[in-house]
Amino acid sequence: MSLSSLLLELIPLCESLDDNWEKVLALLDAHKDLAEYEVARFYVSRFTSRQLAQLVQSPDPRQRVQAAHFVRLSCTQRQAGRYLRVLCKDPSGLVKSAAHRSMRALRLDDVALPDGRFRTPQKPHSQALGGWNPTGWSSGLFGNMYFVRQQKGKQRKPKPTLSDLGVPKLETRKDVLQWLHISSLRDLRKLLRAGSGPGSPYVSFAIPKSSGETRTITAPRMTLRKVQRQILDELLSKLPTHTAAHGFVKKRSVLTNAKPHQGAKLVVKLDIKDFFPTISFYRVRGLLRGYGFPSEVCDTLAGLMTHRSVLSDGYVVWPGVLPQGAPTSPALANLICMRLDARLTGLAKKVGARYTRYADDMTFSFADGMDNHSDVGRFLWWVNQICQQEGFAEHVTKRKVLRPSSQQRITGVVVNSGLSVPRELRRTFRAILHNCRVHGVASQARGRRNFRAYLLGYASYLRMIQPALGKRALEEVRALLSSDESSSS
Repeated sequence: MSLSSLLLELIPLCESLDDNWEKVLALLDAHKDLAEYEVARFYVSRFTSRQLAQLVQSPDPRQRVQAAHFVRLSCTQRQAGRYLRVLCKDPSGLVKSAAHRSMRALRLDDVALPDGRFRTPQKPHSQALGGWNPTGWSSGLFGNMYFVRQQKGKQRKPKPTLSDLGVPKLETRKDVLQWLHISSLRDLRKLLRAGSGPGSPYVSFAIPKSSGETRTITAPRMTLRKVQRQILDELLSKLPTHTAAHGFVKKRSVLTNAKPHQGAKLVVKLDIKDFFPTISFYRVRGLLRGYGFPSEVCDTLAGLMTHRSVLSDGYVVWPGVLPQGAPTSPALANLICMRLDARLTGLAKKVGARYTRYADDMTFSFADGMDNHSDVGRFLWWVNQICQQEGFAEHVTKRKVLRPSSQQRITGVVVNSGLSVPRELRRTFRAILHNCRVHGVASQARGRRNFRAYLLGYASYLRMIQPALGKRALEEVRALLSSDESSSS
């Protein structure tokens, strides 16, 4: 088939790509040896961005494999890098392999941080290990055995032993079952079941997000939640976390996360995309293995703390990932982000900034600001590349660069001059208290299940951020509630 004939077939199909993308893919695959194939690729690439984005974000790994194949056939090199950066770190080995095949086929040599696990090649190219090429996209939490051997002669700060941390001594799966009060392997297999339907140890439901989208919560049922809570209290909570991590850590909060950035001339807020789903069974197992637990123990614990979803056609997704709703997920995420936090803290020190992270929200602040937009762009590139190397993808569309002329809000706390609750929220709360005094407490509940707890909780939160103002608000709330109780009785 000639180029003109190929284009004549592609044009009507691309105009309704949602219904015909498989036919487009088949046509491109059948004529990829055509001398003028690049012209057809360039034409199709104008229509595929939305379809590819849906495939890359699909929960079905089979569709993500198709996405990697589609990228190779229909994307220019510049477009391909955007998708392959994500797919090269996919939890599924099949997706990862397909992405690497596409990367090699396109001879992609996009700029990325060097993969430090390998020596810099004398003649860098897209398939060389190490150097400034896409191998830097694939780095994860721990290096491979080659890296371990390279680093063996270097002095490294030893990790604290498990006995020093007070962690239970676990050597076999039987020890794990005995520690967690799981009576038999049959009961263990019940806790490891996939999905969230009847008989599964998880239940899934959706809650609305502020953006208008929905967030899927996968919460463990009572039996598994009790097991995960014990793992959290007696094991995960005793492992050290980085000082930059403030979310879900004892004696740290949104206040300690915002405090280092008060009075900054420039605040940069970034977000990690799909934070929990990016952390797979293999990364959890690798974390535990790095602390010296035996393989059998690591497999059992990682299985109890990750969730495998089941698609509508019965396909079980492997590997499992951290469920959003499990008590162990935030602590595991903080532990796995240890090297990410260390690298970003080092980068912040080099450029005169401060860095904190609350779950998937990363914040950098500059006391002296940055004069040139190019300096901000260069800094953001470094942050993006470090996240890529550590197995995470930055949510580029959620970047925010805040200067003193605008409200600098970090995890709900305004840091422009001192620490304060946003003014509109304080005014709303004052209006609620005024209406409670005039019309009664029950009139302002408006669907809230426990309105009394809401009033006390918000006043306590206000006292944490602004002690003097919050103290007065808490006294007023208590007076309102006591008068309401006496009038109702």
